[in-house]
Amino acid sequence: MAANNRRMSGKKGAQVGSGGQRRKGLEGKGPTPPAEMRKKHKKNRIATAKAKQAARRPAPRGRGGKGTSEMVVGRNPVVEALREGVPASTLYVQQFIDNDERVREALQLAAERGGINLMEAPRPELDRMTNGLNHQGLVLQVPPYEYAHPEDLASAAYDDGEDPLIVALDGVTDPRNLGAVVRSVSAFGGHGVVVPERRAAGMTAGAWKTSAGTAARTPVARATNLTRALEAYKKAGIAVVGLAADGEAELGELQALEGPVVIVVGSEGKGLSRLVGETCDFRVRIPMPGGAESLNAGVAAGIVLYEAARRRV
Repeated sequence: MAANNRRMSGKKGAQVGSGGQRRKGLEGKGPTPPAEMRKKHKKNRIATAKAKQAARRPAPRGRGGKGTSEMVVGRNPVVEALREGVPASTLYVQQFIDNDERVREALQLAAERGGINLMEAPRPELDRMTNGLNHQGLVLQVPPYEYAHPEDLASAAYDDGEDPLIVALDGVTDPRNLGAVVRSVSAFGGHGVVVPERRAAGMTAGAWKTSAGTAARTPVARATNLTRALEAYKKAGIAVVGLAADGEAELGELQALEGPVVIVVGSEGKGLSRLVGETCDFRVRIPMPGGAESLNAGVAAGIVLYEAARRRV
């Protein structure tokens, strides 16, 4: 009788027959992790050993047409990079990590993409790999980007029976601007982007993300010397047009956009460098009746590319 009274009482807490289990204890734990992530599994031991070796290996230096490898660290950045299709070679996961939704999504995205190694590593190894950054137990290794040669962009256009439409960036150091330009070049039928080797943004994970996947089909070339690359384009019969706030003509007056052309965009603050500006065949300005002094590289390039595409239809 006493037991029945306890069951029918209005007191909170575990009831008779419930086993004392809470709702959280009844929730599923998600899909079974891959073998590389399961403790005591043979593949887990192999992956851990490989992770330690890779962590001790110095990062490759950029040479020739390759950039340098990059590490994306932190749970949100890693998941976002995987969602946007940023190229990746290895996903490092900390041993004994708290398996939350972001960790599960990162593992699922990496498995679905294929070609991404999953490696478990102890926290000290990840700390060393990331120079002490707050990696939160997730590190994504992005392989070196394979840059094209500036001449390749024009050659590919001519091979397709089209006049080259290329954008060159002078002094643009924000990878997000580079990614935005790559996206605009892809949208308006351009044939690639040229960046200087030094003091310029490269194809980092940030640039890949901003390009929204278009970097996979729009080549980026790297020039040892941008001025010489522009001079080579001119010798090949390609007009070089520089954007400048004090340009001699307005964009709408420029007929060169109808043929083979390289559009040179400088940084928002400094504009074109002196040597690059002197190399250009034309210096044009974008009319801005609203009174803004300048546009960032991504927006400026998009406007000129639209105008060029409109004239080529």
